This record gives sequence, structure tokens and C-alpha cells, in this order.
Amino acid sequence: MTEATTVKPKPAKAATVIPMFEMPKFDIPSFEMPKMEVPAAFREFAEKGVAQTKDAYEKFKAVAEENTAMLETVYTTASKGSTEYGLKVLEVARANTAAMFDYVEALFAVKSPSEFVELSTKHAREHFETVTGQGKELAGLAQKVATETAEPIKSGVSKAMKKVA
Repeated sequence: MTEATTVKPKPAKAATVIPMFEMPKFDIPSFEMPKMEVPAAFREFAEKGVAQTKDAYEKFKAVAEENTAMLETVYTTASKGSTEYGLKVLEVARANTAAMFDYVEALFAVKSPSEFVELSTKHAREHFETVTGQGKELAGLAQKVATETAEPIKSGVSKAMKKVA
């Protein structure tokens, strides 16, 4: 038997493509600066400017850190104060709700119109006194929270003004 040899076809040569147009090729020119000695006065001026910039940066960084600490203090104080105020409001609401239920319970025990008027008058007077006292207490607490919250800002501004002056 004859052995068959397999002949691999030779790859066809790629046809050369002639472009219809070519993009222009731009070379970036190199500009070489002449080497010259920088005058000492100019070098000194530049070094002084760099030193002043570093000094200003350090001062700015210190002030920024102080302000960040001040804002953290303000936030903490405001958060505690608002929590305290919110708890007081809940306490007031609970007390007023309990007083209203007591009043309604007392109304069910009323047997005459004169007793109803007397009970209603007494309740209105007591409720007015209670609400007035609660309002004063809440206003005082709000003022205390505002003062405590503003204190770090006030001292921070005072420090900043002393540094500027």
C-alpha cells in the first residue's frame, strides 16, 4: 500500500493594502531649557516662600483640628440636651394624660350638674397651673440646652479672635 502524504497548503500571502490617505504624523518638539544658574536672591526668595507656605499650612491644620474638636463637643452637647428635652416632653405628656384620665374617671362619678361644674372648674384651674409650670420648665430646659450648646462655639470664636488680633 502506498502511503498518502498530506500536503499542507501554503498560506496565501496577505495582499498589501495601499491606504487611500494617511494621517499626518506630528512629532512633539522637545524644548530644551538652557541650563543656567538660578540667582541666589531668587533661590532665597523661593525658599522663603516655601517656608511661609509650610508655616501657613501648619497653622491652618491646627485651626482645622481645633474646629473639628469644637464641633464634636457641640454635637455631643446638643445631642445630650435634645435627649434630655425629649425625655422631659414625654414626662409632661404622660403626666397630662394621667391627669386627663383621672378627670374623665371623676366625671363618671358626677351625680349633679353643680358637681359637674365644680369638678370642671377645679380641673381647668389645676390643668392651667400644671401646663404653665410645665411650659416654664420646658422653656428653662431649652434655654439651658441652647446655652450649653453655644458655649463651645463662643469659646472657639474667642480663641480665634485672640489669635487673629
